[in-house]
Amino acid sequence: MSAARHLFLIAGEPSGDRLGASLMAGLKRLDPDLQFHGIGGHLMQAQGLHSLFPMSDLSVMGIAEVLPRLPKLLRRVREAATAASDLNPAALITIDSPDFCLRVAARAKVANPGLKTIHYVAPTVWAWRPERAAKMAKYIGHVLALFPFEPPFMQVEGMGCDFVGHPVVADPVASKVDIGDFRASHGIAQDAPLLAVLPGSRQGEINRIGPVFAAALELIHAKRPDIRFVVPAATNVAQNLKAMIESWPAAPILLDPREMSADAAEARKRVALAASDLALAASGTVSLELAAARTPMVIAYKFNWLTTRILKRKVKVDTATLVNLLTETRTIPEFLFENCTPSKIADAVLDLMNDKNARLAQVAIGDQAMVLLGKGSQDPGLRAARAVLDVIATP
Repeated sequence: MSAARHLFLIAGEPSGDRLGASLMAGLKRLDPDLQFHGIGGHLMQAQGLHSLFPMSDLSVMGIAEVLPRLPKLLRRVREAATAASDLNPAALITIDSPDFCLRVAARAKVANPGLKTIHYVAPTVWAWRPERAAKMAKYIGHVLALFPFEPPFMQVEGMGCDFVGHPVVADPVASKVDIGDFRASHGIAQDAPLLAVLPGSRQGEINRIGPVFAAALELIHAKRPDIRFVVPAATNVAQNLKAMIESWPAAPILLDPREMSADAAEARKRVALAASDLALAASGTVSLELAAARTPMVIAYKFNWLTTRILKRKVKVDTATLVNLLTETRTIPEFLFENCTPSKIADAVLDLMNDKNARLAQVAIGDQAMVLLGKGSQDPGLRAARAVLDVIATP
């Protein structure tokens, strides 16, 4: 098969699926003849990707959490690497999920030494395991970085690296009419307090964090029964979340993306976040979505015991929240590891709900983070697409 018009892309989780879809949209604008192969979720599939196998097979995080699924993951590594090297695409583009994606890139590069390899989302070597940059340089030629401080970490090891920003900055902003319509359609008064609850996009996260959030919501509801809850679900966990929230207080509103097209579901989620006065969310890129929606937040996360012990020894930063890292502040409250308890989370949510100045401070910091990620400049998906085409065009 000719390499000129084919790309092989791999995303392993919903955040990567979103990045991949934005990149694909940019590539289609610049080169409509490109064809896409690989692994991705519903957003990348909506852009024309035929996924080799379900992306949900790869959506797992944490060292101990991976172990039970290791044989299947390794089999998927072999399948993806073989498919990529056999296709001989113009480039193999791996998106985040480094533990899976970089193994695929390494195997594919061995099988096809001339293969051009691009990794989208620089591994967080500035936070932990800095040796990963030198290791990945053996089989990754170019990196697309989300954050402006990352390129030097990649370039010092000999890889090309472009800061491309994050596509969240190009998302449409929900209007007051959109917000009013959303509240009205779900029977929420315009002045009623609304809390968005986002316990994660991986099944393992839902299992670990969901019960903690449920207990926190019980405490919140006991003190503030007027607060309504809305739960925007990721596609791959929607069914389990639907069952889980049946026992949560105040009859939470589940936003199930399976009810509509991928684009419509994303648009509804953006409106829901903007319509919320506050959010309780698992740590991850959702903090950027909330900042883009100008919605204050409380962040929480927990791993199992073994992963917690390893991370606490290895991690070099004192915050996991991307908005805090970008702005070099600690404005967003977060509850990690043993601090991820219902009482601490509930107290933080209630305090923030009652403190307008603290909420406004979060909005201002979120606006700053969006500028740092490229808001007001070229669309990040298009910028990433131009970088990919430049790599392909370079002999």
